[in-house]
Amino acid sequence: MYLVLHREGDAEPTRWVYDYKKLMSVEREDIERRTGRNFSQFTQDVQQGSSLCRRALLFTYLRRDHPKTKFEDVDFGWDELKLEYSKQEYTAMREAVLESMHGDELAAALGAIDRDIETAFDDAEAGEGKARLPIAG
Repeated sequence: MYLVLHREGDAEPTRWVYDYKKLMSVEREDIERRTGRNFSQFTQDVQQGSSLCRRALLFTYLRRDHPKTKFEDVDFGWDELKLEYSKQEYTAMREAVLESMHGDELAAALGAIDRDIETAFDDAEAGEGKARLPIAG
């Protein structure tokens, strides 16, 4: 999964690999302090669209690149920041759907996933390796 920032006027988006298991303990603790959520709840809230949680996550990645970044300075338009699955993650989801759904429900799910696969970022091109099913935990 990727955290993607695409500000108006930028030719290309900035893309960070978002794997909540790879955040350092200091980063997780800082996120908990800033959001008032334990880390498990934070990971779920990021996926569900919490603005505060997404801002804290963006701050974490921006601070890695620019250590002097201040939380107060992190601002974004809602349409400028999103989470995206990779082609490999969509492919894994597709395989799981094939095993768990049938009939019209399966056809609808496959149609939606196949549309998303067409435009998804390819981990293989970025050298990210094998995709895992996205799990908030």
